[in-house]
Amino acid sequence: MACPKPLKNLIYVLLPPAFWLGVWQVCAFLVDRRLEGRGNELQLPYPASVWTAFTAMVGMGEFWATVAASLGRIALGLAWGVVLGAVLAVLTCASPWADRLLSPAVRVVRAAPVASFILLVVLWTGRDNVPAVIAAMMVVPVVWDSLFRGIQAVDRKLLELAQCCRFSRWKTLTLIYLPSLRPHILSALTTAGGLAWKSGVAAEVLCLPEPSLGQRIYYTKYYLDIPELFAWTAVTVALSLLLERLLRAGLARWGRGWGV
Repeated sequence: MACPKPLKNLIYVLLPPAFWLGVWQVCAFLVDRRLEGRGNELQLPYPASVWTAFTAMVGMGEFWATVAASLGRIALGLAWGVVLGAVLAVLTCASPWADRLLSPAVRVVRAAPVASFILLVVLWTGRDNVPAVIAAMMVVPVVWDSLFRGIQAVDRKLLELAQCCRFSRWKTLTLIYLPSLRPHILSALTTAGGLAWKSGVAAEVLCLPEPSLGQRIYYTKYYLDIPELFAWTAVTVALSLLLERLLRAGLARWGRGWGV
């Protein structure tokens, strides 16, 4: 007898997390056996311990304030990074001299370690501003590279047609450039969103703005509260995945209006 489709879909969704929770449980049990019950929670806590720590955190108003603060900082950095990356892409495509001057700097930012920039930015600005600045710096090369390639790949025949038909700049942008750049924009923004989140939280761990997810992760490690460390890490990962999915869905819906 064939398995009903709703049940099959449910199994398809639940099987991977159930499998990895089982692996986690077994590994925690093996660590517990090896240590003979003396410090298992300091190395690999059981899933139940992490769940207990998570439910205790969620019930506190401080948890939601921390999440909102980190989201605000990183979203601000993402927005500035997208704008700056788009401006740089337009400039470097429009002017060979701008390309020669600006492209090396963008490539240096992309290649340099994030930790180095975090330590430098801490010296130049207040610690509360560091996550937004770092998120923006990490986003700029991604957006620039994707849009730079996209602008260069726009069909020149379409641009010549627009010129012959005397399209305005706005009409050329909305009818030719945006539809052609749509896949590049969607790819750049979804990639940039995840990168901004990871680099922003990493900056919070090092500069400890208050309140922030990075600060909570650092303090749980400092006080050896490993179940809570796992819980905060799980919250960070879950928020990253959720935001990436929401961003992808929103951009795809918004981009449907760009078709020619």
